[in-house]
Amino acid sequence: MRPLFRAPFDQIATAHLWLTRLPVAVLLPRELPVLARAAWAFPLVGLSVGAIGAATAMGASWAGLSAPVAALLVIGAMLMTTGALHEDGLADFADAAGGGSREARLEIMRDSRIGSYGVLALLIVTGLRIASIAALFATSPALAAAGVIGAAAASRAGMAVAMAALGPARPDGLGRQAGRVGTVGAATAAALMSAALLIPAMMLPHPALVWLACAGAIAGAQLWIGARARRLLGGQTGDVLGALQQAGEAACLVALSVFL
Repeated sequence: MRPLFRAPFDQIATAHLWLTRLPVAVLLPRELPVLARAAWAFPLVGLSVGAIGAATAMGASWAGLSAPVAALLVIGAMLMTTGALHEDGLADFADAAGGGSREARLEIMRDSRIGSYGVLALLIVTGLRIASIAALFATSPALAAAGVIGAAAASRAGMAVAMAALGPARPDGLGRQAGRVGTVGAATAAALMSAALLIPAMMLPHPALVWLACAGAIAGAQLWIGARARRLLGGQTGDVLGALQQAGEAACLVALSVFL
């Protein structure tokens, strides 16, 4: 039997197992914690993913690369870390909007093929992320690194909150298997989001205003996605959570670029 103090570490490792391709299997217990209990640690997964992106940004700065090239490399490094998990969710959720009924939309989201809505959503959201990171990098590579970490961590808190606020849209699938996140888990994720946004905010003038703008941008984007998920699907799925993360990250990076 594992000591009680191991539970948070097991939950952090479990969150990384679900949301990244990092080799964390050796850190896991034989019996994995329920994902809902690990959801509070989603922002910590974002810190890991963002740190890899930040290291890439600093490496690009050391190599003397231009801002657009650096931004593309940062996004590429983060994509490799997550296996494009959230980007796939964004595309599937966008494609589902074309369905004529709830059942049709859920079926579209199971289809591995990507449609025009999904392609356009990826182009727009990924383009916003790349352009914003490039703008931050052109001002200061260190600011770009901080922005990537803050946005990656803060945007993943919304996934935990959605798992608490929205029931699963299907009787099977990730949403049902993961379980329902409790109030404490959602509040912990939100607190970690607040802390993560301090990382880039403290590097710009008027940090309180920057923090409020970033938090508001993330909340606005994710509330819109959540409202659409409730109306179109009747709840959340793994793809919805991915769309929430992508929308929140893009919104945060755009908000940061406004203050340059």
